[in-house]
Amino acid sequence: MFYYLLKYVILGPLLRLVFRPRIEGLDHIPESGPAIVAGNHLSFSDHFLMPAILKRRITFLAKAEYFTGPGIKGRLTAAFFRSAGQIPVDRSGKEAGQAAIREGLGVLAADELLGVYPEGTRSHDGRLYKGKVGVAVMALKSRAPVIPCAMIGTFEAQPPGKVLPRVRPVTIRFGKPLDFSRYEGMEDEKAILRAVTDEIMYAILTLSEQEYVDQYAAVAKAAGASTAKERAFRRLPLS
Repeated sequence: MFYYLLKYVILGPLLRLVFRPRIEGLDHIPESGPAIVAGNHLSFSDHFLMPAILKRRITFLAKAEYFTGPGIKGRLTAAFFRSAGQIPVDRSGKEAGQAAIREGLGVLAADELLGVYPEGTRSHDGRLYKGKVGVAVMALKSRAPVIPCAMIGTFEAQPPGKVLPRVRPVTIRFGKPLDFSRYEGMEDEKAILRAVTDEIMYAILTLSEQEYVDQYAAVAKAAGASTAKERAFRRLPLS
């Protein structure tokens, strides 16, 4: 109930007013049955913009940190995400990844839409990064089609670290469903999982027209943070 209250009464109308989203390819979303919507991830707003424009309910795998924050703000954030039907995902290790896959497969088994960000985290610089293979595992095990999605303009509207978004139009573009039935029974083969994931990322790249980086976003973020610290240290006065 809270999900639809947010969608139609509270958050949905507000998001449409602020971002004035232009929607392309909405007919690629199936009217029924399981499907994975795999998109790029540029902004905190992405979590809410897509559900606001889709007719069907969509459940996202959201990072566990949204559910475990301290204080009143943390509790309110956790309550918000839980009420909106989002699933917490622990990103701390391999076993955590398996748990996320099980949760995602549960959503698909209920014939629902599952929202996934294959990059695993928000892009810190607006570029598209290498996808993780969890999306491929879920696609092959569930036999659900994968609909690529590109969020365009959300990075400029609300880049990382910006609390309030700028008022500006964005585009949400959906591509043709990807069918991976030709790989049925091969979900344990690493080369197949990599090939499927790369095909999904290429479809997202074609829609978004971003610059692509063949590196995991989390690795690139860590490397950038380390470089920034090193530069700051070099600027310290010696005494």
